Amino acid sequence: MTETQASILEPGKGESSVSSQHRAQTPINHILERLSALELPAKEQFANYLRHKSRLNHKRRTLDGSFTSTMLFLDFYRKLGKYDLKDLERSDLEAFIEHEQDRGLKISTVKTRMAFIMAFLHFLVEQNLVSGTAMKKPIRFKLPDALPRAIAPKDLRKLLCVIHNTRDRALILLLLRTGIRIGEALGLTLNDIDLRDRKVHLFQGEKNSMGRVVYFSDDAFFALKRWLKRRDPGKQFLFYGQADRPLCYSAAASRFKKYLSRAKLTEKGYTVHSLRHTYASELLNAGMRLECLQKLMGHQDIEMTGRYARLTDTTRKEEYFRAMGKIEKGEIDGDYR
Repeated sequence: MTETQASILEPGKGESSVSSQHRAQTPINHILERLSALELPAKEQFANYLRHKSRLNHKRRTLDGSFTSTMLFLDFYRKLGKYDLKDLERSDLEAFIEHEQDRGLKISTVKTRMAFIMAFLHFLVEQNLVSGTAMKKPIRFKLPDALPRAIAPKDLRKLLCVIHNTRDRALILLLLRTGIRIGEALGLTLNDIDLRDRKVHLFQGEKNSMGRVVYFSDDAFFALKRWLKRRDPGKQFLFYGQADRPLCYSAAASRFKKYLSRAKLTEKGYTVHSLRHTYASELLNAGMRLECLQKLMGHQDIEMTGRYARLTDTTRKEEYFRAMGKIEKGEIDGDYR
């Protein structure tokens, strides 16, 4: 009798083998195995939610979409320095949406992603595990072609004049002079900063694992030096909050709003993210090539970087008169066919 025949005649042995193989190949077990290797807030609740969806016979595509979208949000939430979803605020959801759109995702993709995330959060509300306060009002999405909101030069001078706190000035100038995202800045450790060469190492990119290097100017350099002299050397993160956690997004955003109020700029619609837009707009106005800015911004698609080019009136004006000067001097040769 062959081994195959034996396994058929011995139900216990054969069924056990086939059953274990079947379990290993099911979509939910594959997803839960991936989840087990991650460090995420509310990891246990997330696993229970995925099992719940599996019991309701959701399709593999739905399970995958739910896993990917919610995993990205929970990882973003962790990078904000928050670990308990009971602390979830509306601003956290809005920050994630802005973050995803800034990475170049289409508005339809972001909406789909948020639908998966909101379904998970509503599940937790039904389980009385979190409050539904952050989700009471519908969240508005930016129009896909909306221009970034850069801070006008005169407003920027007003803003910087009212920031006297050593840590806050270092953080805001670092954001302004490097163009890094707020989540990237809050996740920095001392080892990521190179004062000698005035650069920041972002070892893991927001959308891929390649990372990038950005540079900072003299004013950011001196602000960072002052902060490094005063900060607790025993802390891991460059900008830390409670315990040894990074400063959270909501705290940073709140401080920024405070300075906007001091500078009487609250009606201008500026946010912390405006510092990144200002960085890009100023570099383009100063003549930086779009391809170079793309690398510094960490954009995979140059069309995303091109959004800022529409703001750079100075650059377009200079390019126009430079080209027209050649035309007027008769320096253009060739036939038009």
